[in-house]
Order: sequence, then structure tokens, then C-alpha cells
Amino acid sequence: MSGHFPIAIHWFRRDLRILDNTALHHAVEAAARVIPAYVLSDWKGEHLWTGANRQSFLCNALASLEKNLQTIDGRLIVRSGDAVSSLLKLAEESGAQAIFYNEDPDPFGKATEKRLIAACESRGLVCQGFHDVTLHAPHEVLTQSGDPYRVYTPYSKNWLGLQKPAPFPKPKSLNTPGGIFSGDLPTLAHWKLGKPGDEVLEAGERAAHDRLKRALKERLTNYKNLRDIPSASGTSRISQDLRFGLLSPRTVYTKVAALLEKSPKPEGVQIFIKELAWREFYMAILHHYPHVLEQEFNADWRGLPWDQPGENFEAWKEGRTGFPIIDAGIRELRSTGFMHNRVRMIVAMFLTKDLHIDWRLGEQFFMQQLTDGEIAANNGGWQWSAGTGADAAPYFRIQNPWSQTKRFDPKGEYIKRWVPELKDVAPKLLLAPPADTKPIAADYPLPCVDHKTERERTLAIFKKHREQSGR
Repeated sequence: MSGHFPIAIHWFRRDLRILDNTALHHAVEAAARVIPAYVLSDWKGEHLWTGANRQSFLCNALASLEKNLQTIDGRLIVRSGDAVSSLLKLAEESGAQAIFYNEDPDPFGKATEKRLIAACESRGLVCQGFHDVTLHAPHEVLTQSGDPYRVYTPYSKNWLGLQKPAPFPKPKSLNTPGGIFSGDLPTLAHWKLGKPGDEVLEAGERAAHDRLKRALKERLTNYKNLRDIPSASGTSRISQDLRFGLLSPRTVYTKVAALLEKSPKPEGVQIFIKELAWREFYMAILHHYPHVLEQEFNADWRGLPWDQPGENFEAWKEGRTGFPIIDAGIRELRSTGFMHNRVRMIVAMFLTKDLHIDWRLGEQFFMQQLTDGEIAANNGGWQWSAGTGADAAPYFRIQNPWSQTKRFDPKGEYIKRWVPELKDVAPKLLLAPPADTKPIAADYPLPCVDHKTERERTLAIFKKHREQSGR
């Protein structure tokens, strides 16, 4: 198909890379000249689903992408505003006959694609979308009767048995035409956002590949033993790279599968591969059941009574609940845009089961802070912790923050890193509420609730709701 179109646009979205990019590969195959474009959203100030950490990472990823495109005779064209009208205007200005893009897994992105397709059809433009964000599209992993899976384990068995697609090669040249107006690369000022956290990771395709190399060399063989220890460097740390498409899932899987073949400790690598399947399971849930962004996946738990957010919710968001593991997690999140996955579960279950606050409020707060904020995974994680989601923890399985600390941070190494006012406190004092009802440090608060009391209340709330609903 090379040269089929004189000029085509590749619309970058959450695929900010030139290596193994499905739509970009097909655009180069189909067109003599390719215009790489990115359309900035034009909201200003506070946003319900993102914040300074993620947008800062995005800014740096776009700056890196622009440099990478120059190595293959390309130039990033930046526009701002409504994506559909911006792309149509760019096509008119440049004489492009086609628009290529990778499909978005989220409902908002899908709605935008639908508008773009209709607008292109009315103007005689070719519009081609490609699956890129996961190894397998939601319609590829179904039950024998053709229905979506609602439980992870049978989904993963099917997923693991499917042939995985191979990566695409790096394009040789885009041959982007000159003379096309481009706006400036964005800074946080574009959205009128304040400063990000102090330790947000470096963005860009090279940085992402460096993180993947470190994971393959140092982390995945010990993944089974270290992934739940928040003080250890035991996780891959590529979640934000998959979120923004600095790495493709095909590249990640191919390299991890090669490691599995030669690894002396295959269990850890196998567990990591299953984590990739969890990512795709939650994206499939969002695709087939988009109402999960508004409602509980499990209809049994719709209409649960939640407490109104008050001072305890503010304390939770600021990392001053008096539960050290909770406060450490929140402070890590605010400073880095990341929270260790084990701690995410503890923090989320604490909000929903100890403070009785609606999981949707926690979901939103995480999305405002996370650099790797992935709508499907974040929703799936929050509904899992609340006991309301697909293949969720049963409502009566309520994690105890104190015993979780004893199990996963017994020496307080993680806690003391993120809660410096506790750096001189004996580790054993971090494993249980103060016995004498006095603060364990002069400038650290007492626990805002009693876990045992709130656990009993949660059990009563869920039991009563089930009885009243007749389920």
C-alpha cells in the first residue's frame, strides 16, 4: 500500500512512541508523506480525572516524542481544542487524504472516534483506527458461548493460550511536509495547573525502555517474592509507560517471554505475565460494561449507603489519618504520582471499609494524582477493594492496616521513608494502634478511627443491604 495516499495524518493519542506503533506503521505503509499530530485538550484548572503529575509526564513525553520524530524525518504538529475539528482543519490545510490513529479503550475516546469517523465520511476522507493498546482486543477473549468474561481466572487461561502478536518495526522515514503550523509544546501552564510532585519519573521512549531493561535484568525474576514489599524495588515500574504508550504491550510481552525461556526463576516472570492479563481483563470489563464508571459492576451492591465525606476524607487525602501505612501511601502518591500496588489495595480498602466513603471519590482522587492513571485498571482496583467489582474481594474480606503493615513493612522502612515524623519511632509501634491512646510521635496524629469497630460496621452495612435487596 506504500504511496496509496500522497499525505496522511497520524493522530498520536496514548501511543507516544515511534517503535512498534500499529497505526503509525500502517500510515507509513499507506502514504508517501505522514504528518504526526497531537491535539491538546483545552480544559483549564482542576480536572476530575487528571492532575499535575500526569500532565507533567505527558508534557515531557511529547517533548521527547518530538525529538524522536526528527530522527525519522518527522515533525510533531501540535494543535489545541476539540480533536475532531482540529484534525479536520489540519487535513484541509495540508491536503491530507487520510487520518490514522490507534483506538482508545475509554468511553470518552471512543465517542471522539465515532465523531471523527462520521466527519471524515462526510468530507470524503479516509479514517482508519487500529487496535494497539492491548495484546488482545476485548472481542478476542470471550467464553465458548461468545460472552464476555466476568471472572479473571478463566479469562486469563484463555488469554494466555492465545498467540501473541509480534512487534512492528520502527518506521524508516515519515517525510513530513514542511510549512505546516504547529503550536508550542505544552507546559502545565497550558491547563493552568500548579507544580507536580517532587519525584515524578522521567518521561520519554528511551526512559521507558531503560525502565523495561532494568525490570528484565533486576526485578522480574524475583517478582514473586518482592512485588508485595513496598520498600523494595520489586515491581516493574513501567505502568505509566504502558499508559502513555511509551512502550507497546507487544514489545513488553516479547521481551518478557524471552526472559521466561531462560530464567532460572520462572515463577516470578509468569506472575508478571499474568499481571499483563489483569490489565487487559479490566480493559475488557470497561469495554463490555462501560457503566462501571458510574455504577457498581455487581448489581447486588448498587445503592449501598456511604457516609458523606468530611474531615476523615480530607485526612485520608492528605496522609494524616494516624494509620502509618495509609499515610505513607498517600504521601508517596502525591510526591511521585505513583503508589505501590499492595499499598493501593490497603489504602483503597481503608477508605471504603474503615471510613465508609464511596469508592467513586477515591477512584477520582487517585486519577487526579496518578502518573499511570489508567481508567480501566483504576476503576477495577477500586471496585475490587470495595467488594463491588468484577471478581472482587468478598465484602467480608477486610484488610487490617495494622496486620498488613506487619506482613509487608514490618521494619517500617516504607513508612519511615514517606512519613518522616515517624523516623525515630520503634518499628513495633507501627504495627498496632497506640496502646496508651497517646500519639506515637509528637507531631503525628492518633488513628482517626478504630479499625475493629469500623470493620464490624461495614459487615453490618453490607449484610443489611443484601437482606433488604432480597439477593
